[in-house]
This record gives sequence, C-alpha cells and structure tokens, in this order.
Amino acid sequence: MDTIEDLNKENIPDHLAIIMDGNGRWAKQKGKLRIFGRENGVKTVRKVVENCAKLGVGYLTLYTFSTENWNRPKLEVDTLMRILVSSLKKEVKTLNKNNIKLNAIGNLSLLPAKAGGELKNVMSKTSANTGMTLTLALSYGSRDEIRTAVQEISIKVKNNIISPENIDEIIINNHLYTQNLPDVDLLIRTSGEHRISNFLLWQIAYAELYFTDVLWPDFKEHHLVDAIKNYQNRERRFGKTSEQLN
Repeated sequence: MDTIEDLNKENIPDHLAIIMDGNGRWAKQKGKLRIFGRENGVKTVRKVVENCAKLGVGYLTLYTFSTENWNRPKLEVDTLMRILVSSLKKEVKTLNKNNIKLNAIGNLSLLPAKAGGELKNVMSKTSANTGMTLTLALSYGSRDEIRTAVQEISIKVKNNIISPENIDEIIINNHLYTQNLPDVDLLIRTSGEHRISNFLLWQIAYAELYFTDVLWPDFKEHHLVDAIKNYQNRERRFGKTSEQLN
C-alpha cells in the first residue's frame, strides 16, 4: 500500500473537501449504536487532518453536520454536539502544534451555546496559525448558503450599494460562507454513495469528484493516497481542450 510519501508533492490539491459518510452503517455492521461510529469517525478525522497538513494541502473542508441533520432524533443530535465540544477541546493543542487554523462555515447561530462557544474559542486560539486551514461545515447546507447570499445581495441592490449589472462571480463569492476559501480542487465522498448532498454546490463547479465504498471510520492513509493519486492522473481542463492546455 502506498503512503503519502509516494505522492507527487508538486500536484497536491490546494483545497480538498470530504463528505465523511458511513459512520452509522459502520456501527450497525458491528452491532453498535450509530453514535459509536461517530466516535470512531473522529479518530479518522484526526489522522486525515494530520496527513493533509504533512502533504501541504492548503485547505481541508469537512462536511461535519448538515442543515438536514437537525431533523435526526434529538438524542443523536445532542450526542453529536457533545462529541463536537469534546473533540474541539482535545484538538486545540494538536492544531497549534501542526500550525493549523480552524475555520467554520454554516448557519452557526443554530448551534447550542456550549458548542458554539467552544468553536469560537478554538478558532480564536488557532487564528494566528499560517499552515493549513481546516474548515468544519456545521449546520451547513449549500442551498441555504446561496439563498442567504442572494438575500444579502438583493438588500444591497435595493439600497443602491450594488448595481444589478455589476453582479458577477466575485460579488457572489464574497457573499458566501466560503468567501475566504478558494474553489474546491478535489471532493471525496466515502461509503459508496454517489451524491453531493447539498455540499459546496457553487464551490465544486470544476472540482474533481472521487467516490469510494470505504466507510468513513475505515478510511486510512492509503485510501487518502488512492484518492489523491486518482486526482493526479486526471487532466483538469476547466472548459478548455487538451490542445489548449498543451
């Protein structure tokens, strides 16, 4: 099995996004409660974050909790929030050790006070780090993000701050949650599902998509290497022809 040392360091995705799917199914296969999968999924997050930092990935965005996840049973949601708070407290030293800046996107106002407070605390403690930016998509939904952006732009048009004819991609980008992040280069989804699930719809317009059957708690270093190797073997044309690139 290949390791991160075997990868071409000259062609590493600058922005890697991951839909971490399969925690519940992983637990069910083992006869455990769904939350057992989440707890083991956190261990995978830690390893993936550290490996991405070593590789020189500039931005890593993880789909942590969607707007639709609020509809899950209250006990599961409460437990997920408890795991979030616990994980953030544990990881602040590791983030600073690896020069990683923590960021978050989504409707964060919906987070419980304790989770939101701890998130802000860790973001503040890592804000001076200059290495990789780790973004947690929390209470995040891309359609909600785009709707909010349209509303904000509409208000500015109404107040003559922006002219309708001047609305371009830059203005739209500047009103998204991800305004400080570059477009996604590679999107990975685990667990065998082939859906985007309302994640970064605008930002993945030209991303390479990689789907794997591996459930998230089983996602190891060599699986990450396989995904990036697959990415490195693709020709990214951005609408142009191969001849134009060469």
